[in-house]
Amino acid sequence: MHRRRFLALSAAASLGGSMSRAQTAGALYVPPEEARHSQTFMQWPVSRQVYRDRRFLRDVQNTIADIANAIAAFEPVVTLADASHHAAARAQLSSNVALWDIPTEDLWCRDSGPLFAVQNNALVVSHIQFNGWGNRQPHRADGQIAQRVAEKLGLPLVPSGLKGEAGGVEHDGHGLLMAHESSWVTDTRNPGLTRTQIETQLLTAYGADRMIWSPGVFGEDITDYHIDSLARFTGPGRVLINLPDDPDPADPFHVAAQDTHTRLIAAGLEVEVIPEPNKRRVKRYDFVASYANYYACNGAIIAAQFGDPETDAIAKAALRAHYPDREIVMLNVDPLGEIGGGIHCATQQMPAL
Repeated sequence: MHRRRFLALSAAASLGGSMSRAQTAGALYVPPEEARHSQTFMQWPVSRQVYRDRRFLRDVQNTIADIANAIAAFEPVVTLADASHHAAARAQLSSNVALWDIPTEDLWCRDSGPLFAVQNNALVVSHIQFNGWGNRQPHRADGQIAQRVAEKLGLPLVPSGLKGEAGGVEHDGHGLLMAHESSWVTDTRNPGLTRTQIETQLLTAYGADRMIWSPGVFGEDITDYHIDSLARFTGPGRVLINLPDDPDPADPFHVAAQDTHTRLIAAGLEVEVIPEPNKRRVKRYDFVASYANYYACNGAIIAAQFGDPETDAIAKAALRAHYPDREIVMLNVDPLGEIGGGIHCATQQMPAL
């Protein structure tokens, strides 16, 4: 089901530090995404409760395979799926992609997959409990994925005390977080907790010491406007943000995006704007066309292209400037945009120690 359309349908800075920053005994630390990975985790979508159109489900599975195969050219990939789906998945996945017998419903590994952290010089899973974006989607299997991966890897699971999704918070790995309040300060995820309490627990879960909030948009899409489809850290104090050339003052997402941009500038960050595509293959109003929703893997940036030669080229040039030592690989992932997400939403990195 389209994450941007779900609700309508259901109703009808401290920037210091680095990868080697000093760690207090017992403290958690989530490295920046661009730090070296040991592997990438992804999920194989299968639920007919979520994907009622069988043909579209095949399109989404093909897209997940394309992303997994592209990443696997640079680092190992593990795709999670119930064993009964392995044969079908294997037919589309390269030999560099491993399959693990962990049941899934949907593909959003950034949200339901494990958030890996370092504690006392060892890997752990810093656990934010996925609850189907506030119990809006079936998640009997997806709600257990992080724990099952931790068990298979023999890693401790360190509870954060929060319900939510890693796609709802951006971290630079150098002490700073940013998020939309709409994805966290809600009764559907964290009832009874104030923004200050949620911030404290997020800072602990990531090993950060400062957070930038903006309001976001509540109730217009299933994620309540995840930050990772709008703005991404590309290094300490540096942000890449995806904005429309001509914002619509009647569009709540455009208004919220401009507000986030203003707050990031006011916080003293270096912010570069890349435009949303003006000419797209998919014309639907609720299509998510986010260049910012890319994935940084070992030696490459895996990003979306939308069929607009001008803005595709601008996005590629910006990514090359922010990640000069990496190959920029751009893919057609339109089926993910049709359901409200992108490449970053579908991936989760496991840091290399």
